Amino acid sequence: MSVRVALVDDQALFRAGIAMVVSSQDDLEVVGQAGDGSEVVALVEHCRPDVVLMDVRMPRVDGVEATRRLLARFGEEAPRVLVLTTFDLDELAADAIEAGASGFVLKDTQPELLLAAIRAVAEGTQVVAAGATRAVFERFRQRTTATPGAEFERLTPREREILLRAAQGLSNAEIAAAEFLSEATVKTHVSRILTKLALRDRVQLVVYAYEHGLL
Repeated sequence: MSVRVALVDDQALFRAGIAMVVSSQDDLEVVGQAGDGSEVVALVEHCRPDVVLMDVRMPRVDGVEATRRLLARFGEEAPRVLVLTTFDLDELAADAIEAGASGFVLKDTQPELLLAAIRAVAEGTQVVAAGATRAVFERFRQRTTATPGAEFERLTPREREILLRAAQGLSNAEIAAAEFLSEATVKTHVSRILTKLALRDRVQLVVYAYEHGLL
């Protein structure tokens, strides 16, 4: 089945260009578009996308607030949000991740990297603009560093190891090689970690690790 993608950006010409790139792929389908964050909830209700590709800076309702509204309205059923930004250290991009976005990419990124990012987010993998990963997540540590609570204590020793490796940005395959496990086993562990910590996806796992001083 193809990944259903919705586009939200106040620049119609930019949206049209992205739509052409996305629609050129057999496994991706553009199912709807909007010109402002205020339209996102209605767009998702109508089109039911898997991924919302959203500009972080829009004149009325920006991508941060739009992401918050999506999570408030749909909860666990909300689509993944991939934020588009002009600057790799955009404070709003970090705010969007904190609000529930699964990552961000630069607007001038190469088309093949954008397509790969959409696929990765649809699969539940974190996506952060190259070169900005550590700097962005360090901001969460600077904002607050809390002691891990009872939810962390529920993790097994193996799950804590995998949490740290995932938070460092390792893929399932890389974690499997490091921990001498199968990829399927790693995937199961990551799913259990997210459930125990009440986290939505891997990017939220990274935020958790930085906020609680685990990295």
